[in-house]
Amino acid sequence: MRDLPPNLQGQLSIRRAERARLIETGLIQQGISDPAVLAAINQMPREFFVETEHKEQAYENRALPIASGQTISQPYIVALMAEALQLQPHFRLLEIGTGSGYAAAVYALLVEEVFSVERHEDLANQAQSRLDALQIENVSIRCGDGSFGWPEAAPFDAISIAAATEDIPKQLLDQLAIGGRLVAPIGAQQSTQSLICLKRTESGFQQKDLGSVRFVPLISETDDHTESD
Repeated sequence: MRDLPPNLQGQLSIRRAERARLIETGLIQQGISDPAVLAAINQMPREFFVETEHKEQAYENRALPIASGQTISQPYIVALMAEALQLQPHFRLLEIGTGSGYAAAVYALLVEEVFSVERHEDLANQAQSRLDALQIENVSIRCGDGSFGWPEAAPFDAISIAAATEDIPKQLLDQLAIGGRLVAPIGAQQSTQSLICLKRTESGFQQKDLGSVRFVPLISETDDHTESD
């Protein structure tokens, strides 16, 4: 697993007790067991990614509002998605819905490269600024329609979709490498969705249900379905 630059390590001691409590009660006791995922969440200063008025709530295990009517996902969900993807250091990961940049930053500690697509230009710019401040250099962000993915960088070993859709766009399925995994919340915006994990095989896709979640919708230029972190 990658580490934050040494000159930033000191910042992690500022809220160490809160971070440790989140890891123990919000992740481990809820079933997250991947050591690399736990270490990445523990290392990433979530307060960098929340709005000023919510910084005191940064280590509460819940989603928080960010700009453009979007949310930063709760740490448990980020950890659950990362664990389900079975991430490896050599992986190239596609994220749909950059949002605050928090999940992309966590993924960046776990994989070789992250490609993240965000529909809202202001969120994309803010996320890039946060990653630059943390000297995270293996994340590429673009503003655009997430349903199209990032075809010129495909195939990807893992795809994380941080927005609900009733049907996963074919373009994204096509960009997943054989043997790769994709996680996405499936269901209508107004209802509880199911977080599913798909593994692509030579003959098709294997599916696993990871439980109930609530995400904002994946919005596409081509239909009424959309995206966030």
